[in-house]
Amino acid sequence: MPPVPPHHETVPAAWTDYNGHMNVAYYVLAFDHATDAFLDAAGLDAAWRAREGRSVFVVEAHVTYDQEVLEGAPLRIQPRALAVGNKSLRLFHTMHHAGEGYLAATNEVMLLQVDMASRRTIPWDEATRARLQALVEADGSPWPEQVGRAIGRR
Repeated sequence: MPPVPPHHETVPAAWTDYNGHMNVAYYVLAFDHATDAFLDAAGLDAAWRAREGRSVFVVEAHVTYDQEVLEGAPLRIQPRALAVGNKSLRLFHTMHHAGEGYLAATNEVMLLQVDMASRRTIPWDEATRARLQALVEADGSPWPEQVGRAIGRR
């Protein structure tokens, strides 16, 4: 069992395009919803943001589109913490069709912790970094092949 539960979502009609499948922009939105669910589960929720005056900003993202999903498709997005740095958190998400089980897409994101007053990056406090590191270590499996990919010819 992964340390953070999967996020579930269903593809609404408004998310589909002229090809009849989910538009690329909405994959990113669904992954962003899963990131928010991960952050809530990791204790980096609205209460933490208000109490600490901190937040996280996504500074880089990469999506692979592996198989299309259509209107009404049930999605299961599993977040995974890959690495935590001094100020950073690297997440990876897999999106599966929850009914048929196939891999639909992946998403890798790099987040930085930001002090909301100065809007500058700041290091994690010791307790938060330890909590995030525990989530990284909870999944001992190798990193997925999509991690670190870049656009290019094969």
